[in-house]
Amino acid sequence: MSDEIETPEDDNVVKMPETPSQAPKAQETDLSAPEMVETLDTQAGEQVETVETMAERLIAIEAEKLEIKDQLLRTLADMENLRKRTERQLADERVYAVEKFARDMLNVSDNLSRALTALTPEARAELSDAGKGLLEGIELTEKELTVTLSRHGVTAVDSTQGTEFDPNVHQAVAQIPSDQPEGTIAEPFQTGWKLGDRTLRAAMVAVSTG
Repeated sequence: MSDEIETPEDDNVVKMPETPSQAPKAQETDLSAPEMVETLDTQAGEQVETVETMAERLIAIEAEKLEIKDQLLRTLADMENLRKRTERQLADERVYAVEKFARDMLNVSDNLSRALTALTPEARAELSDAGKGLLEGIELTEKELTVTLSRHGVTAVDSTQGTEFDPNVHQAVAQIPSDQPEGTIAEPFQTGWKLGDRTLRAAMVAVSTG
């Protein structure tokens, strides 16, 4: 037999752990303790400055957001006011577009009214059948004209006896004693007319002195 001793294969060799003297050494630094403290202070200061800068930016962004919101609300309010004003103007234009035509038609209404009031009850009773038919036609025409004007917003001013005198829609042409209360209409002379809330022509009246 051979005196040689076989060594185990490399894969089966059990490696012994390294001794502390053999472990890798920690990375050494060339900074002294005071220098390290100063470096840490500098880094901390930079971090504080960064936080303060971010806080200032957040405050600025919040202020800008509030300003934009205020501008938006103002713009929306202006747009809403413009919409309402435009709608009101269009409504006024529709109402008052017939003003000139309505003023011209008032003369027609006045003439029809004069023709009807010119006949006394006695004269009406003496009319022939043809005359009564003519009178009835005039009355129907006056009523139809009043209805047509009303359909377009033109209405007669209330100037019946006893109505409170209103300088906005009544024109006093006389003051007379009557059985009506003082300051009310004693007698109407001419019908007044309104277009919507606008007075086309004031009613001519006599005011009672009581």
